[in-house]
Amino acid sequence: MNRKDVLDLDDFSPEEIQLVFETADAMKEVLSRPIKKVPALRGKTVVILFYETSTRTRVSFELAAKNLSADVVNITAATSAVAKGESLVDTIRTLQALGADMIVIRHEQSGAPYLVAQHLSGSVLNAGDGWHAHPTQALLDMYTMREKLGRVADLSVVIVGDILHSRVARSNVWGLSKMGARVTLCGPPTLMPMLEKRGSISDLPEVRVEYDIDRALDGADVVMGLRIQKERQDGGLLPSLREYVQLYQLTQERIARAKPGALVMHPGPMNEGIEIAPDVARCSQSVIEDQVSNGVAIRMALLYLLAGYKGHQL
Repeated sequence: MNRKDVLDLDDFSPEEIQLVFETADAMKEVLSRPIKKVPALRGKTVVILFYETSTRTRVSFELAAKNLSADVVNITAATSAVAKGESLVDTIRTLQALGADMIVIRHEQSGAPYLVAQHLSGSVLNAGDGWHAHPTQALLDMYTMREKLGRVADLSVVIVGDILHSRVARSNVWGLSKMGARVTLCGPPTLMPMLEKRGSISDLPEVRVEYDIDRALDGADVVMGLRIQKERQDGGLLPSLREYVQLYQLTQERIARAKPGALVMHPGPMNEGIEIAPDVARCSQSVIEDQVSNGVAIRMALLYLLAGYKGHQL
C-alpha cells in the first residue's frame, strides 16, 4: 500500500481495498490463536486522539494496535490541553515531538484529519470526521459482506436512515461503488442529500435514491440501518420519531421483501425500537456482532500496511 494516510475511500483503488481484505484475512487468523499478538508494530507509537465519544471504534483501534505490539496512547480532548484552548495543529505538533508514529483521530469537524495529515510526518487514520467520512467502518462493512456472501461485486446494498448526516453512508457509497456493488439510499426526503444534482454533496458516485422503503428493499442482498440521531428531530427534520418508525423502521415484515438470507447490518450504536426492531437486530440474518469483530481485523490490517509491510509473514 503506497500511501501515508487513510482519510476516506474516494482515493482508494479496488486493488487497494482488496489488499486490505486479504491482509485482514491474515489478521483474523492471528485473532484465532490462543495468544492474539504479533510483533509487527513493536517500537511504533500509535496515538488514539478522540474529540468525540466512542466505544466500538476507540476500543477496536486500541485492540488492533496492541495486538500488533504497538505502544498505544489514548487521549480524550476533554482531558487534554485542548480544554485549555490548544489548537488542533498545536496538539499534533506536540504529539509528533513526543514520538507519535501514527495518529488515529475522530473529530466533530469535517476535514480535520486532512489538516492533521498536512502537519504529521507519520500516518493518519480517520476514525470519523463530522458528517464527512468513516473509511474504516465502510471497509469492515464490506469485509463482512465478502465474508458472509463471498463477494461485494454485484451485490444490491440498501442503506436506510439518516443519510444526510451519516459519514458511514458516504464512505460506504464510495467503497461499495468502487467494488462493483449497487447502492440504494433510502430515508425521509429531509434526511437525504441532494444526490440528484451530481456533485452537490461531496461529489458522491451515482446511487439510486428511493423514499419508499418497500420498493428499496425489494430483492436486496444487504440491508443496513443507520442510527437516527434524535437531535435531528429537535431540528425539525422529522415530524416525530413515531412517524419515522411507521415509515422506515427495519421490521421482519420489511426485511422479508429482501432476498432470502439477506444480511442485516448496522454500524452502531443502535436505537432499538426506532430505526431497527429488536427482533430484527437479533435475527439469524443479523451480522451486527460480526461487524464489530471484523473491525479489529480490518484496523489491524490498515495499521500493518501503513507501517510499510508488504507480504511479510505474521
